[in-house]
Amino acid sequence: MHKIYDFIIETVTTMAQEDVFKKVVAHCKEYGFVFPSSDIYDGLGAVYDYGQMGVELKNNIKNYWWQSMVLLNDNIVGIDSAIFMHPTIWKASGHVDAFNDPLIDNRDSKKRYRADVLIEEQIAKYEEKMEKEAAKAAKRFGDSFNKELFMETNPKVLAEKAKRDALQERFAKALNAMDLEELRQIIIDEEIVCPISGTRNWTEVRQFNLMFSTEMGSTADGAMKVYLRPETAQGIFVNYLNVQKTGRMRIPFGIAQIGKAFRNEIVARQFIFRMREFEQMEMQFFVRPGSELEWFGKWKETRLAWHKALGFGDESYRYHDHEKLAHYANAATDIEFKMPFGFKEVEGIHSRTNFDLSQHEKYSGKNIKYFDPETNESYTPYVIETSIGVDRMFLSVMCASYCEETLENGESRVVLRLPSALAPVKLAVLPLVKKDGLPEKAREIMNSLKFNFNCYYEEKDSIGKRYRRMDAIGTPYCVTVDHQTLEDGMVTLRERDTMEQRRVPIADLRSIIQDNVSITSLLQKLV
Repeated sequence: MHKIYDFIIETVTTMAQEDVFKKVVAHCKEYGFVFPSSDIYDGLGAVYDYGQMGVELKNNIKNYWWQSMVLLNDNIVGIDSAIFMHPTIWKASGHVDAFNDPLIDNRDSKKRYRADVLIEEQIAKYEEKMEKEAAKAAKRFGDSFNKELFMETNPKVLAEKAKRDALQERFAKALNAMDLEELRQIIIDEEIVCPISGTRNWTEVRQFNLMFSTEMGSTADGAMKVYLRPETAQGIFVNYLNVQKTGRMRIPFGIAQIGKAFRNEIVARQFIFRMREFEQMEMQFFVRPGSELEWFGKWKETRLAWHKALGFGDESYRYHDHEKLAHYANAATDIEFKMPFGFKEVEGIHSRTNFDLSQHEKYSGKNIKYFDPETNESYTPYVIETSIGVDRMFLSVMCASYCEETLENGESRVVLRLPSALAPVKLAVLPLVKKDGLPEKAREIMNSLKFNFNCYYEEKDSIGKRYRRMDAIGTPYCVTVDHQTLEDGMVTLRERDTMEQRRVPIADLRSIIQDNVSITSLLQKLV
């Protein structure tokens, strides 16, 4: 085991995964990361507010993404488009006619579900059975176990794989044809039950449009129906030529954007994983027709490297190629992260062809083709999209960082092992006692460092309790100011992960901490 964990006698890894998730949700509220929206009014379904710690972590995630796109690539720039856009945009993009979810109700529980999600969860159950067989075999055979060979030859695994593959093939065919009757029949044939009632008393499957609509205008007669945008991508597409011309951009080039989007999710669950108001980080990369699949492959690798740089382990990520392509795409894959409730999508990479730009040219009646000075021709660019849900990314970081440990002295602690560059607070400055000039010295230290990174001052409770609170919010470093500090200008610097403490000069604090907590430390792993 890595040497920084030598001090741990036991890290609790046997908690049921659903218990881990419940603890993460509770931790988010207790320590100011995420609150239910309108909490004093008993909340609003699938809408959440970010607290004082959550907003800092969220901003750091966005900053890491933005700089990796705009700072590290001289052919990618950013914009911030409006939430409200001309309603014809959504007609052109296909959202008015085709932005639907297949929904099914259970007559006994009166609960509504997405039919495709129910089937995807059934596919995941077959995969879980395969993994359980492999886990049992690994325990039995120890170091000599060859998982790859086992998965290819074990009869039980092969039986579950055959069921999974058959279901995947049938599911993909039904989705591509949007055959609602077949989707229902799959649910019946697979004997999928309602999680609440435990029955298979299902209604027919029907479509439901996910866009929120409102009216813009002062009178009922003159009002125009507009939509809260269900994605941020269209704001980039309708501005691409403005950006290209004013920025003198040449193909290939990209446009990045971070912004809110809104979807009237009927089946919103799993905390902030699926919400009605959420935030996206999207980049649309414009390329020559015919080169899109090459660029698609490059961006797949680039984006996976971005995630892996956070240090949560390569085994926590996987690609999932789409079985049903959206009407605008000729290639699509998801980067999935291993949440406590299974591998789930955190980012999508799509080759959107020239569908969006061609549709906007058609519906607007404006020529928005790109003139390529290298080939001396005009054409409609093809587009590679990378799209992350900020809230899903936030959740994956919290789940991966949450840890319960039993220490060698028998005490336990909860610690968020956040990547230091993402941590809400970088440094806690703690006077040992609230007298003898120690608080004043601690404030002096904090005031000298707060221009470089987010600092936190606390003097209440014992130093041990304060350390535990800082562990729980993921603070990488704590500085303790004691009576000796007043004499020699040295403080005790404590590291979160190892709990190692060492005396360092106050003058060295900035360089020691800055090198480890800046976004630059992450970005350097990408180049």
